[in-house]
Amino acid sequence: MASNASATVSTVEPHKVHSAVTESKVARITLVVIALVFLLLILLLPLAAVFVEAFRKGAGAFFTALQDAETFSAIRLTLIVAGVSVPLNLVFGIAAAWAIAKFEFKGKAFLTTLIDLPFSVSPVISGLVFVLLFGANTWLGQWLSANDIKILFAAPGLILATMFVTFPFVARELIPLMQEQGTQDEEAALSLGASGWQAFWHVTLPNIKWGLLYGVLLCNARAMGEFGAVSVVSGHIRGQTNTMPLQVEILYNEYNFTGAFAVASLLALLALVTLVLKTLLEMRYSAEIAASRRH
Repeated sequence: MASNASATVSTVEPHKVHSAVTESKVARITLVVIALVFLLLILLLPLAAVFVEAFRKGAGAFFTALQDAETFSAIRLTLIVAGVSVPLNLVFGIAAAWAIAKFEFKGKAFLTTLIDLPFSVSPVISGLVFVLLFGANTWLGQWLSANDIKILFAAPGLILATMFVTFPFVARELIPLMQEQGTQDEEAALSLGASGWQAFWHVTLPNIKWGLLYGVLLCNARAMGEFGAVSVVSGHIRGQTNTMPLQVEILYNEYNFTGAFAVASLLALLALVTLVLKTLLEMRYSAEIAASRRH
């Protein structure tokens, strides 16, 4: 009986099985059109409008707007904040992912939940947390003021706020990858006499390098484009604590549309570059990425 059933199943024509579980051609076309129209209206048109407005008065006006002293300061500060917060989050992400994926310990589930916290907390709330922690009316804030240490309304506050909202990206990219890989390679390296650092540099890191790069790209894009958290802790001091997103708001509120869209176009360009790099890496190293994920 079983052999007859299996023979019956095997004689079913493949195209009939496929057609039984596939939507009709009209339904497929409709779904594709809906998706494309949605992307066109929500993503592509607004993005194109940013560049059109940025160059509406010509390339000369565009570059002149970027050479404004306050705008240049915002660009420089954004690069500083991202240049500090992203490497720190890289170190944290590797350490957290390594601990969660490779070891069993009490509080592991709680640590995983904490890593996801910035995804569920509004960036404005996260910035307010630092105001409540380092504000002038707090004990810590008074101590910092007495020792002439500036956290709020200065670069350190911007870096802390940016780190808070971006630290899940690297860890969340690495945790599932490292869990899938397991600990066999590290155990083999240790059994052959390698130290912990040697096992990490020569075994763990090569296996996670693509996931790590993806996490860094996403972390950097979010760090440069963060608005809510840095808006709370910056104080909006012109030429000192305004990052690029804050400068866009100021210029737009002052009806300096060319300057606002010029800075916004740089942020949009960053997003596009991040997307292109991610796509190129997937195309160039797709085999290695798939192998590392199956490992």
